[in-house]
Amino acid sequence: MTKMITCLWFDNGKAREAAEFYASVFPDSHVGKAHASPVDIPSAKVGEDLTVEFTVLGQAYVGLNGGPNFKPNEAVSFMVLTENQDETDRYWDAIVGNGGKESACGWCKDRWGFSWQITPRVLLDATTDPDRAAAKRAMEAMMTMRKIDIAAIEAARRGDG
Repeated sequence: MTKMITCLWFDNGKAREAAEFYASVFPDSHVGKAHASPVDIPSAKVGEDLTVEFTVLGQAYVGLNGGPNFKPNEAVSFMVLTENQDETDRYWDAIVGNGGKESACGWCKDRWGFSWQITPRVLLDATTDPDRAAAKRAMEAMMTMRKIDIAAIEAARRGDG
């Protein structure tokens, strides 16, 4: 059994909806057991989902239908490392295209308010390049982007353009 599981707080009974969406987008993901509320509480009636277990990219989570008291914010985000532009585009487009919102530098929010960093490994390599001038160029290029454009990051790293 996993010793540490991240709990995500959802409003309006949306934990199952979110879990199903995440499982449809990311590999090594699935929706697990749901646990019904044994009593009426402000966020769930008897028999309604109180929690939903799910896995995203092999990481265990539990969604808690906790009500409107707490909202997600950018202080916590999910960083997903991608291998190529197709994978970057697929994840970004799935999140943004299903009620989410674009942000800057590879960040976006899903429709439940959770922040995601869709981060190509190329970007990490470029911004940590031992050639500090190359790293600076790559970082400056990233700062102009919403979704990361791998070709533009690689060009900036090389000093093209």
